[in-house]
Amino acid sequence: MLATTAAPPAGSLAEQAYLYIRERLVMLDIRPGAPINDGQIAAAIGMGRTPVREAIKRLEADHLVHSFPRRGTFATTIDATELSAIAEIRRQLAPYASRAAAERATAEQREQMRALAAQIGEGKLGDGDRTSLMQVDKAAHGLIYRSSGNPHLEDILIRYDNLAIRIWWMVIDRLPDLAHHVVEQAQLLTVVADGDADRAEKLTLEHIGSFEREIRQVL
Repeated sequence: MLATTAAPPAGSLAEQAYLYIRERLVMLDIRPGAPINDGQIAAAIGMGRTPVREAIKRLEADHLVHSFPRRGTFATTIDATELSAIAEIRRQLAPYASRAAAERATAEQREQMRALAAQIGEGKLGDGDRTSLMQVDKAAHGLIYRSSGNPHLEDILIRYDNLAIRIWWMVIDRLPDLAHHVVEQAQLLTVVADGDADRAEKLTLEHIGSFEREIRQVL
């Protein structure tokens, strides 16, 4: 069941539906194990069922929904024991993406990184609530991944970041602080924008390790 009915993002209808549903699955607006009703979703975002069904197929490949014959489609449950496997993939690929971004980012992308880093440094993080902070964190990761110049790497990392965020969101009320993770992103963005590939790789690995340790402390 959808918790909100915000307007979907621009793009093809299937892409709109995909991004809309994915966001609600990742942020747990659609609760783990909840049924996915394509008719309700289509009505909520004002489109037919066909693009919604196409989106659901993509979401199943992302391990965010699962379809069962004669039972229907459901949001996947969250298994905290998968944290190690997810972190292992992120430890290998995310530092490489940061290095690649430091080496390959366009002038425009570097400007965007510095602008976002400045906003974070000035405390301009939306309303400062956890959802806003999470969105800033996701934006920072997404910009770096996109700047790597490798869309396949970007796709893989976003997929596993989303699975990690679901675990994070499940225990977020037990975590002491979220803002410091976002503040760390300001430093990383600046380092990547400056083209310091070695430092970017190191900071990314430290960031992922810190995330995993904090989650484990409350599981």
